[in-house]
Amino acid sequence: MKIGIYTREKENGLAMQTLAQLAEHIESKQMELFIHDSVELPSDFKYSFSTFNSFSSTDSILLDLLITIGGDGTILDTVSIVRDSGIPVLGVNTGRLGFLAATLPARAIASLDSFFKGAYYVDSRTLIGLETSQGLFKYNFALNDFVIHKRDTSSMITIHAYLNGEYFSSYWADGLICSTPSGSTGYNLSCGGPILFPKSSSFVITPIAPHNLNVRPFVIPDDHVLAFEIEGRSPAYLASLDARSVTITPNVQMAIRKAPFFFNLIRLKGDNFIKTLKDKMMWGIDSRN
Repeated sequence: MKIGIYTREKENGLAMQTLAQLAEHIESKQMELFIHDSVELPSDFKYSFSTFNSFSSTDSILLDLLITIGGDGTILDTVSIVRDSGIPVLGVNTGRLGFLAATLPARAIASLDSFFKGAYYVDSRTLIGLETSQGLFKYNFALNDFVIHKRDTSSMITIHAYLNGEYFSSYWADGLICSTPSGSTGYNLSCGGPILFPKSSSFVITPIAPHNLNVRPFVIPDDHVLAFEIEGRSPAYLASLDARSVTITPNVQMAIRKAPFFFNLIRLKGDNFIKTLKDKMMWGIDSRN
């Protein structure tokens, strides 16, 4: 069995300690250990595992499992690593919220053993795919959201949206968020959008600081195609897929649709979406209850 590890937490002592513990455990099980070649091990890093391989993509190495050590941002990084390979991802949370990376470092070894024993389920998450008239991104898909936003301190912009080729609405706002169910608890939620259940087969469109009192977030089926045209006083705007942002001009044509593959998260038995909402976001917690 081939087990990969990815982290960007070089300066995080807990993350490095967790990496060493996991690597040693994988080696003790006589399994092949792979560490992503972007991982920088500190010069004073003391590790007890004897050897490991490096990998840069899943084109040449088909892993059985990829472990991420960090926060939810680290999980988002791995979307571009596993891409459409279907490789399952186990997130160990050494960050803050840990909504996607749900495993605590103290439970990392036990969670890995549960995977070895088959005591887990695969939580397949929908991704957004972006189609553009120009090559804006190296990888045109996102786990959380696609966002159009005004640049710097410029005035608000107007975004004309078309659903399946028909005019849908015009948003006078600072920007527009198009979120998957996974991303609905992120930027979408902070801008007043609803939480979507992971298996809801929907996207949610949420304006950012709209200048219309009658504009509200809107949920659409994820088998629809949403296209955009942008107007504004600025010659350039921002477009982002998860945490990856680029500058765009008004003449760029953009459309989003459901990506033709899923992102697979490893969940242990007993974990579920409602429990995560309660544990991580205090859903339903009230001192009167």
